[in-house]
Amino acid sequence: MDLKQLRAFLTVTETGNVTRAAEVLNLVQPAVSRQIRLLEEDIGAPLFERERRGMVLTEAGEVLVGYARRALLELDRARVEVGGVGQGVTGLVTLGLLPSSIDMLSSPLASAVAAAYPGIRIRIAMGYAGTLQRWLVTGEVDAALLYGVEQMAHIQTMPLIEEPLWVIGPKNSDLSPERPVPLAALTHQKLVLPSAPHGIRTLVEQACAAAQVTLDVSVETNALSVQRSLVLGGHGLTILPPIAVADDLRGRKLKGAPLTAPDITRTIVLALPTNRPTARAVRCTVDLLVDEAQRAVSSGTWLEGRWRG
Repeated sequence: MDLKQLRAFLTVTETGNVTRAAEVLNLVQPAVSRQIRLLEEDIGAPLFERERRGMVLTEAGEVLVGYARRALLELDRARVEVGGVGQGVTGLVTLGLLPSSIDMLSSPLASAVAAAYPGIRIRIAMGYAGTLQRWLVTGEVDAALLYGVEQMAHIQTMPLIEEPLWVIGPKNSDLSPERPVPLAALTHQKLVLPSAPHGIRTLVEQACAAAQVTLDVSVETNALSVQRSLVLGGHGLTILPPIAVADDLRGRKLKGAPLTAPDITRTIVLALPTNRPTARAVRCTVDLLVDEAQRAVSSGTWLEGRWRG
């Protein structure tokens, strides 16, 4: 097993196709196929099923992919740190951010890190809370902003921001920030919601159980962009923190109103692993991430956010 084989394996995994992987790796297709074959011989099991729709991971491939990603990530970290010896704080820091906040935080954070610690290189990974939590435990990210985190032995958290969930609808709806909507008022509305076990769906279902309310969920999707598109297209209302569609609310493409009876809130937390040491570069980057989150709340950019850090 060598690094070329692992890179070929991961690239085929991500593209789902040997031809596209060869283009990404700037290799000929037979060379990529050979690297996969050698890796399969070394592992002693097939890593892909060759199907009409592309290359699909086998059970053995699913097991290997996490190890391969971590191995290459550790090598990249080593390259950055060794190359920066004697140059102050250096390192590769991988952060996990939620879809609702990644656009707002990424650019100012990158600018802050470049100005304060030019020897630090950051990677920003987007995922939903459950995915980021898993990546944090396995070492695929160094720190993350999460919500709805259960107590876990290998994660420590610090509350940063509390934000409400709103009912979000198309621009022709009668929703208004000044008129909270009782949860029970949604019982006769078509709703577009994430599917379980998405964190927001869990919060909504807990509130429905407490209020003895049954909602009519017409479409389920775990893609924020699809939720937004379906609401814009008039397929139903949705429930989201206002920051998730802040630009649409400010631009009056969508309308929103706070949920009430009961109020539903989520708390964004900074999460760090406890099953491994936190490098100095990670601590420095996390401090800047917290600063940028606080600045977003105080400036009103983080719509309806309340600072708890």
